[in-house]
Amino acid sequence: MRAVPRDLVSALGLVWCLGGCHGSITSTTGEAGGTTGAGASGATGGASARGGSGGSAATSGSAGTSGAGARGGSGGTSGQAGAGPTPTALESGARRLTRSELDDIVRDLFGDDTSPAQKVLTEDEFNPFDNDYTLQRASRALIDSLEAFADDIAARALAPAARSRVVPCTPSGAGDTACFRATVTALGRRLFRRPLADDEISAYMTLQAFATEDNPDVAHDFYTGIELVLRSMLQDPEFLYRLEIGTPQAEAGVYKLSEYELATRLSFLLWGSTPSDELLDSAAGNGLSAASARRSVAEGMLDDARARDTVHRFHAMWLGYRSIPASAELASAFSLETNHLIDRVVFDEPTSYLELFTSPQTYLNNLLADQYGLARPSGGEGWVSYGASGREGILSHGSVLAAFSKFSDTSPTQRGIFVQTRLLCNKVDPPPANVNVDQPPSSGDSVCKVDRYAAHRTTSSCAGCHNNLDPIGFGLEQYDIGGRLRTHDDGHPECAIDGQGELPGYGTFSGPGELAEKLVASGELSSCFVEQWLAYALGRHVADNEASVVAELSRGFSDKSYAAKELFLDYVGSERFALRREEPAP
Repeated sequence: MRAVPRDLVSALGLVWCLGGCHGSITSTTGEAGGTTGAGASGATGGASARGGSGGSAATSGSAGTSGAGARGGSGGTSGQAGAGPTPTALESGARRLTRSELDDIVRDLFGDDTSPAQKVLTEDEFNPFDNDYTLQRASRALIDSLEAFADDIAARALAPAARSRVVPCTPSGAGDTACFRATVTALGRRLFRRPLADDEISAYMTLQAFATEDNPDVAHDFYTGIELVLRSMLQDPEFLYRLEIGTPQAEAGVYKLSEYELATRLSFLLWGSTPSDELLDSAAGNGLSAASARRSVAEGMLDDARARDTVHRFHAMWLGYRSIPASAELASAFSLETNHLIDRVVFDEPTSYLELFTSPQTYLNNLLADQYGLARPSGGEGWVSYGASGREGILSHGSVLAAFSKFSDTSPTQRGIFVQTRLLCNKVDPPPANVNVDQPPSSGDSVCKVDRYAAHRTTSSCAGCHNNLDPIGFGLEQYDIGGRLRTHDDGHPECAIDGQGELPGYGTFSGPGELAEKLVASGELSSCFVEQWLAYALGRHVADNEASVVAELSRGFSDKSYAAKELFLDYVGSERFALRREEPAP
């Protein structure tokens, strides 16, 4: 594994020392990005960060691309399914918690659902998922924002009305060491996702004296000391990063994860948050190392509302509608529709996952029914049949149709890229360096979109890619970025839209319903979903030598009638889930 970024650890160490810094931060190399960590017997800000663990969450890079239509992950690097031997373990690097994960942790631990991380931290990079550790970089701005986040959370969590969620006892006074120790122990277990060692607890205990000494600038009470502890823990690398170590196995470079590391993997994969006390208790009782036991625990976790939220977020990132150009009211209606269909197919009425794309019904309120020109649901909200409208499944949803637009209008090219990369997991070459793809149409261009886009396919340097992209998008052109049906370009009645498109290699279609049917019939959609979900689970794109893992999971997915929950459980319940492979040195 690569190392925790040295610049982040060092700068955060300065912050922690303000609240009482014990031990030292050591590095085996003088360069940023070297193996860095708090010594195993020391504590940074009162906590040890298990020295020598590593995994660079600050490495830069982006997924490579090659020819359109070439199988290979959504802009990533996977190869032909089944190519090469199936690895026993998959590479794993240190992953910094995302804004969403930080907010979910704060919600689960402190009952704060105001999304505080969204307010102070910049948006995580997406490609397409926000947890891709190969895109995570440390910066001074990030460190300052994390300090502000920790200060804000600690102050509000220790406010009189909220502190009972943090402190498990009633202190007898500022010097109640037993209650202070109990609080440090409980907080450390949840935030570091493992029990604290005695020396770590002792290091944090010094903050009680710091808070209650004769200092006119510090309130002399028990809770001031706990606030310092919480501020320190919230800025510790072991909280901010998911650091996996494990124990070496017979195969070189392969490590078996500890029970607590497994609890962390499970929790962030299925809930997007830190492990619950119950899950940590399972880890303490060696209840997660056996594959069958882990699968059983995961079944219960999938019944929790947090699992639905996580599956919703995965789809919003995968299908590109996490942020769409729509009014708040319309965006809410889109979310209502799409999440209800996901819940029905995955959780409420488990059936073939492919029905997410071919469902003859959708969930609407009156606003969205009018938007689509469909019958209003009884009672103002409910399931409505698409009938003979040409719509089927999630590709007909306004959320998805709005996601890949450009210049406030639909873009056949962008929609083609969406289908090729997100639904078929094919690569698409970037445009030539001398082409300005962000330049809107000029006054000299034809007003009709079909004429403007024809130039893409008559220019030799563009035709190779655009012949695999634009025909797909034109098959969806009769649906605008709000999901409304139209017969001509917006504002140009002279520019008729015939709605005919082609999915290269699979024939012609018209509209999202026929496109969905061709994608399902291709067999590529289901395996691409598996690949995208595995990429989300790994926190990086699937590599060439891992294509056989996608093929293996895809076979199980098919054998179990494409039940999404079974796919999740098969992966969690595999031996591979409990292992990690060391990343090669950069």
